[in-house]
Amino acid sequence: MLRRDFLRRSANSLGAAFLAKSAVARAALIDPDPLPHKFTAQDEVVLGQTGIRTSRLAMGTGTVGFAGGSNQTRLGTSPLTNLLLNGYHENGLRFFDSADSYGSHPYVAAAIKQLPRDKVTVLTKTDTRDAAGVRADLDRFRRELCIDHIDVVLIHCVTESDWTTRYRGVMDVLSEAKQKGVIRAHGVSCHSIEALRAAAASSWVDIDLVRLNPIGSHMDADPETVVSVIKQMRAQGKGIVGMKILGQGDLRNRPSEAIRYALGTGVLDAFTIGAESQKEQNNLLQRIAAA
Repeated sequence: MLRRDFLRRSANSLGAAFLAKSAVARAALIDPDPLPHKFTAQDEVVLGQTGIRTSRLAMGTGTVGFAGGSNQTRLGTSPLTNLLLNGYHENGLRFFDSADSYGSHPYVAAAIKQLPRDKVTVLTKTDTRDAAGVRADLDRFRRELCIDHIDVVLIHCVTESDWTTRYRGVMDVLSEAKQKGVIRAHGVSCHSIEALRAAAASSWVDIDLVRLNPIGSHMDADPETVVSVIKQMRAQGKGIVGMKILGQGDLRNRPSEAIRYALGTGVLDAFTIGAESQKEQNNLLQRIAAA
């Protein structure tokens, strides 16, 4: 009885120590050293070596985005268009993050029609995996967006470790489009650590859309591993745009910590967060400035 009691108490003590250590690790991760300077959502940033200048915060249009819809598009044409326009006029946000799978092109187009084209950055993504399909996508995307060129086009949601050879035809079409001025930069949206490492090794990637938050939610690997790969990308001059900053909602109640972490890593040129109301967008700007 005494032996069993001793073992039980020892196990409990070890468990408590482990939990305490984990809590300390999480606290250290979420509460990094003081930021080197002030940041704002409106800060003008350059995406890697592309020469594309835009705002630090991109207005995301793909929260829970799939099958041609998202939380933003479900707001309706007028509410989403007004949110994008107010973001530009009132909050100085010049970065529009869209994708074919979100169905957000027409909403972004409605806003862009009322803005100077050279003052906004349009990023979109294709899920097509063959050359002919991507060539058709580029024509359709420009019609849907009502613009003659797209600033950034990414291969969307890539998971394969060999994607740089498997999708060489798609990459060649995007390279040709860049040479012709149809797009300004190309890259990839990674959804596995293998794909991310392949992107880091590829000279073709101009811009990478990478998942990053302090708790590793909906990420390719743990934050430390992902940051180490991003540092390799930055050393090569790639543009880095962060996504899943709030862990696809898992950090919705802790946005200040998540934003401070994203800024504190020093590895992101910009990041995208999808607001669903003007109040939410204003709150994001306040938290970035307060970080």
